[in-house]
Amino acid sequence: MSPPAVLATLAYWVHDLDPVAFRFPDGWPLRGVHWYGLAYATGFLVAALLLARWRRQALAPVRDALDESALITAIMLGVVLGGRLGHVVLYARAEFMADPLMVFRVWQGGMASHGGFVGVLLAAAWYARTRRVPFLAVGDLVCALAPAGILFGRLANFVNAELVGRATTVPWAVIFPREGQEPRHPSQLYEAVGEGLLPLLWMLWRYPRRLPPGQVAGEFLLLYAVARFIGEWFRLPEDGYILGLTAGQFWTLPMAIGGLYLIRRARAGAKDVAR
Repeated sequence: MSPPAVLATLAYWVHDLDPVAFRFPDGWPLRGVHWYGLAYATGFLVAALLLARWRRQALAPVRDALDESALITAIMLGVVLGGRLGHVVLYARAEFMADPLMVFRVWQGGMASHGGFVGVLLAAAWYARTRRVPFLAVGDLVCALAPAGILFGRLANFVNAELVGRATTVPWAVIFPREGQEPRHPSQLYEAVGEGLLPLLWMLWRYPRRLPPGQVAGEFLLLYAVARFIGEWFRLPEDGYILGLTAGQFWTLPMAIGGLYLIRRARAGAKDVAR
């Protein structure tokens, strides 16, 4: 590396965060508690608090604390199982064939948000069927809760130094040593804001407004899809391309289409009621 390049590199922050929040003494069965696990736990906690608040305000299709606990548990299982299996099916088939046990090492990262959405969709369908409540009402609720988990999950991606961004020279670029000495976009933070924080603020404003069934879910899916599509331009395309788009962009298109459909359906239903 030439002297000017070395001086330029020194101007950027070098990622040195430890993925383990705190470690257990030698001899314990576990190494410690990872930030990845704490991030997901925090996301579920925020979702649980929001759900409890909306239940008390009679906004959520949840009758009591028992139903509330059942729904949160179903969402947790849907996110973890769907996210992990989605990662294997969409992005890590070769890795799984070489080492099937990798599917259990969730602390190393590797959770596909698209798979997580499918898992949550199945959890919502189960809850709606067993509690005999409208599916779209449950869908609106889980979509209003989802951004909290996405926000903390993306922050965990940054701590783990995974899903890194493309090379850049912007002043806020970060050097991820595992990827070499090139400064890169902190794309995980972009996605934390675009896919998590902004949709969360939007949902906090929109969900309590008692919109037509499906409206909130549609708005969330569309917001997420747009943010993810844009964010992929700053993210290293580790999973390759499909029809000229990154894999992440391609698998986001059905979400955008579904979101537009739900918004249109909700508005049409509202017009029919107004008549």
